[in-house]
Amino acid sequence: MGKDKALISAIGAVSSNGAIGLNGWLPWDIPEELAYFESTVSGAALVIGRLTYESMDVVPADSFVVTRQSDLAMRPGCTRVATVEEGLRLALATGKPVFVIGGASLYAAAWPYCNRFYLTRIEQSYVGDSFFPAEIRLDDWEIVDESIRRLHERGSGREVVCRFIQYAQANPRPLPDTVCI
Repeated sequence: MGKDKALISAIGAVSSNGAIGLNGWLPWDIPEELAYFESTVSGAALVIGRLTYESMDVVPADSFVVTRQSDLAMRPGCTRVATVEEGLRLALATGKPVFVIGGASLYAAAWPYCNRFYLTRIEQSYVGDSFFPAEIRLDDWEIVDESIRRLHERGSGREVVCRFIQYAQANPRPLPDTVCI
């Protein structure tokens, strides 16, 4: 895969009030939305923030964890990296699709490099302690695919509207040629 053809994607879900996390996990319990996430990133190299990494029960091989904690224990197949750029470069080197999966600070740092963003907009407010970065603007991104589904939220027992949207950024910033470590 050539340098200019490399595809970096991000994926996430956000509630109508911007919440993306609560107490180290998702603020909602929507099995079909989580299954969508898992099937979309299956077989990909992942770039993950430390808190997101620590919240995951299963972390696939070729996962690159962005952290300043040099003593963070790594699971088999995972690599600790110091910067989002280092994580993206190593993920691209695997030859697999690359997904940035959060959390909030990682989305903000990786955003300029992403070609695609797979966003589930959950049309319901949820209490959260982690929110989608306000500085990330989707206004200049093209919607290339969208579907709407009503899904069961187990916590409330109600159906919620979920909009599965795929955005494309025409001119993402290229990764720097060198990464300072």
